[in-house]
Amino acid sequence: MFRLGMLTSGGDCQALNAAMRGVVKTLCEKRDDVEIYGFQDGYKGLIYSNFKMLTAKDFSGILTMGGTILGTSRQPFKLMRVPDENGLDKVEAMKHTYHKLNLDCLVILGGNGTHKSANMLREEGLNVVTLPKTIDNDLWGTDMTFGFQSAVDIATDTIDRIHTTATSHSRVFIVEVMGHKVGWVTLHAGIAGGADIILLPEIPYDIDVIAEAINKRGKAGKHFTIIAVAEGAISKEDAKLSKKDLKAKKAKEKYPSVAYELAEKVQKKTDQEVRITVPGHTQRGGSPCAYDRVLATRLGAAAAEAILDSDFGNMLGVKNNKIVRIPLEEVAGKLKYVDPESEIVHEAKLAGISFGDE
Repeated sequence: MFRLGMLTSGGDCQALNAAMRGVVKTLCEKRDDVEIYGFQDGYKGLIYSNFKMLTAKDFSGILTMGGTILGTSRQPFKLMRVPDENGLDKVEAMKHTYHKLNLDCLVILGGNGTHKSANMLREEGLNVVTLPKTIDNDLWGTDMTFGFQSAVDIATDTIDRIHTTATSHSRVFIVEVMGHKVGWVTLHAGIAGGADIILLPEIPYDIDVIAEAINKRGKAGKHFTIIAVAEGAISKEDAKLSKKDLKAKKAKEKYPSVAYELAEKVQKKTDQEVRITVPGHTQRGGSPCAYDRVLATRLGAAAAEAILDSDFGNMLGVKNNKIVRIPLEEVAGKLKYVDPESEIVHEAKLAGISFGDE
């Protein structure tokens, strides 16, 4: 009997179900003695031994479903070794659940924080295989994460729809896209949607440069401007502050989000009307796009193959369109940022897109 545990952790996104389906279908094609333990609500299910027994049938018909059939939750890595309110040692509890069920492997789907915890469990001696889930595409070691392209499509559709109203009004439209620390979704959606200005966390902006870009469009007879801004975008002034000072400043200003701060600055500098659109969690919802369904299925099948090979302690990722196994210790704790000097940024600038920096 082969006993497989599975959990999805962190924020949800499209194609989680597709990836799990890929794992289970592949394993069950190769073996007829697979028992599946689905831990509910992420690491919380593993900590408190909250699981349900599943069969291959439970993974039928879920390829196109968004969200996760197992549920998910955020369990910050920095609190994993902090006892809960009842004094429970979370790490020991997870190990106990794993060994109590005599699991042969634990498949974990998640993003950056999830991978830190997965690597910790590997260090504690558990057989772990992970899959790269996040709309942010910020996991180190893989060219692509599932959920990213679906989120880009949704953010692009939002910008597309803003274009139709933008052509009817002489206004500045700000579309705030998800991405606290990295700007991959904003970068791709901004280019695909024809945004005039793209603001990323990795490229601090100068409000005077933004105002100049808006005024330049006006002089050219273009009476509207669309700005795609990542929720973690930051000004050059704020980028010079320490984390503590920046946090104090943000608490004092009390803007609902970066879009509202930017709107106020733009309005003062250009004297133009500004409108804000925040698609928010719609970027993580709904059915996965075709690309993500294919990617998640490939990753899931490759994860099953690694399990059958007894090659544990890896994340399955994509390099040059090939599925590869990347050691968890190389992945955990690292983020993949947008390089301000990258070709895609350079080419976007050649096409006339401003990044607010020069």
